[in-house]
Amino acid sequence: MADQKFPDVVYTKVDEAPELASASLLPIIRSFATAAGVSVGLKDISLAGRILALFPERVKEDRPDDLKALGDWVKNPDANVIKLPNISASVPQLVAAIRELQGQGFDLPDYPEEPQTDEEKDARARYDAVKGSAVNPVLREGNSDRRAAVAVKNYAMANPHSMGDWSSDSKTHVSAMSSGDFYSNETSLTLTESQGGRVSIEHQAEDGSVTVLKEVEFPAGTVVDATYMSASALDAFLAEQIEKTKEEGILFSLHLKATMMKVSDPILFGHAVREFLKPVFEKYGDEMKAAGISPNAGLGDLMARLADMPQKAEIEAEIERVMKERPPLYMVNSDRGITNLHVPSDVIIDASMPAVIRAGGKGWGPDGEPADVNCVIPDNSYAPVYDEAIRYFKETGALDPTKSGTVQNVGLMAQKAEEYGSHPTTFEIPKAGTVRMKLASGEVLHEHRVEAGDIWRSASARKAAIEDWVQLAIDRQKAEGCEAIFWLDAERAHDKQLIDFVKPILEAEGVAGNFKILAPREATRATLETIRKGETSIAVSGNVLRDYLTDLFPILELGTSAKMLSIVKLMNGGCMFETGAGGSAPKHVQQLQEENHLRWDSLGEFCALGESLKFLGDKNGNEKARLLGRAVETATQGILDHGRSPGRKAGQPDNRDSHYYFALYWAKALAGQDNDAELAEHFTPIAAALEENGDKIIEELRANRGAAVDLGGYYNTDPEKVASIMRPSETLNSIIG
Repeated sequence: MADQKFPDVVYTKVDEAPELASASLLPIIRSFATAAGVSVGLKDISLAGRILALFPERVKEDRPDDLKALGDWVKNPDANVIKLPNISASVPQLVAAIRELQGQGFDLPDYPEEPQTDEEKDARARYDAVKGSAVNPVLREGNSDRRAAVAVKNYAMANPHSMGDWSSDSKTHVSAMSSGDFYSNETSLTLTESQGGRVSIEHQAEDGSVTVLKEVEFPAGTVVDATYMSASALDAFLAEQIEKTKEEGILFSLHLKATMMKVSDPILFGHAVREFLKPVFEKYGDEMKAAGISPNAGLGDLMARLADMPQKAEIEAEIERVMKERPPLYMVNSDRGITNLHVPSDVIIDASMPAVIRAGGKGWGPDGEPADVNCVIPDNSYAPVYDEAIRYFKETGALDPTKSGTVQNVGLMAQKAEEYGSHPTTFEIPKAGTVRMKLASGEVLHEHRVEAGDIWRSASARKAAIEDWVQLAIDRQKAEGCEAIFWLDAERAHDKQLIDFVKPILEAEGVAGNFKILAPREATRATLETIRKGETSIAVSGNVLRDYLTDLFPILELGTSAKMLSIVKLMNGGCMFETGAGGSAPKHVQQLQEENHLRWDSLGEFCALGESLKFLGDKNGNEKARLLGRAVETATQGILDHGRSPGRKAGQPDNRDSHYYFALYWAKALAGQDNDAELAEHFTPIAAALEENGDKIIEELRANRGAAVDLGGYYNTDPEKVASIMRPSETLNSIIG
């Protein structure tokens, strides 16, 4: 770190729609920040950038590992990072990115599905490092403070989004396993002073042979969990749900997170694909495996690989026959025939379940019509949240966004806390036997009897991160003076350990009476009742639940989770500002390519930018930066008040129009303030030029709308092509500089 100088603010280069929007917005940010002596740098954490950094010996360009550098920087007290949403790549996305980069001339090896040689094993190990949630655990060296910005919440209440109608006789429901899952098999403990140190994860097969799966280091005070998903119990559950769904005459849908949970959930997804097409796999399984078909990659990949098989016609006919016997599938895109089981990264639970709930319990069927849904969530750890929400809305009807209160969240995520940090310690068991976690002394911490195909994992949460999380909750509750609930289940092994941390801290701080501790089901109902009354609640939750709740409630309150203010107070004194979800970003890119219309809304970036500049001003005593941050808030309010957010359809204003108006309102706010004459003098002519040339700028921005455009790639776009598309106004560019 000593030889690397970082700018005052680090902006992140990511993927898809957020990255395209950055090509338009970042030049504006840099131009304005210069007036306050603030440098804004860029670090590449995109999927393509991370892939290219894996093979320095083969990629001739200078491609530093920006993620590693940034992972070090967030531990620095001066860190100030604006993090946009990046792709958490599933295997199909990773393979597609590799193929695109190879097509652009980069000397990269193929992704080996079943590596045989040492070279293939090395390539697979490198590629696996960028799958799934590879970025967030590295950067999140702090806990999460996520809430709706006041301006955004006020706008949503005044301009309510559409909500579906709930019926008390809706057949929509959640189905989860009652035994054999991660929840029911979990064991947990907190390491004592004598137990801290190296821990070995071992698999002992029935023949007595022992394989060391992983060795990890845990300091004393760490909460260490271990659990497993029974493959046979999972298959039996899925078979039962397929039949029940057919009997009920509703849609079958599977809700997982095959991106963040990059080892376990793709396997769960594969079990569902195999079970849904069980007769096909029983008849043609060997031939399909020989053709490189893996159910974990989804039905879409399976169908694509059939094209090169001699049995193509008969397998397709068998698939068609089986599909007619199965219940109809929840559709990602009914017009294109893309089902819930096509691609593991297409149906992400924290976005897909709120969408069903917001729509009155409806999902799209193969006929293009909305229908009731069986929402299948195999593991029962967090399924009760969605189950209780559905039960509640059946009883009470849909939430009214014009009157709804808001749910803030304080989330435990620092230092790879909980399940999202479990990728290196998750394993698909090759043979029946026993998995143990052992100390160097031989003491066994956890032990599970497992069968071949079971999914075993260990997760952890460190003492410092937990204590920081509880203190952040105390600070937020004191600031808001509202209801605050720790979403912890006293019946769950892991949560019991956290409760043993939480209660003494609350009591020592004299604030125990300001908090409730409720299991997720009870907390869901209590929170929904609170916001229905127009009041505020703070959900204090673990890492995965943080992810789920900060999509569920914003989607109900605001219509989207992309506009949330997300502040990560880094434990060493810095701060990271996250800009919201990117779940719909692929559709945005497709629309830009086909119609030159980018409907991505940069409101999340505006909110993060304002907070980043104010934090910098407070941290460094830079009053100009602080004023820039306050002016960002004024500009953001102007975007909302004047309806300058992007429209969804070509022909309406898009992301580039919104950025012009943001620059205009930002410049006017700075020109009009009387706290700093130098800033006012600098921005007065800029504001005047932006306003006087407004019609010309808009005309230039919209000159080629409706026509197809070439980005030079999807995962690794051509910077010059993107700049010409996203910055088409020479007038605006000359004013900004």
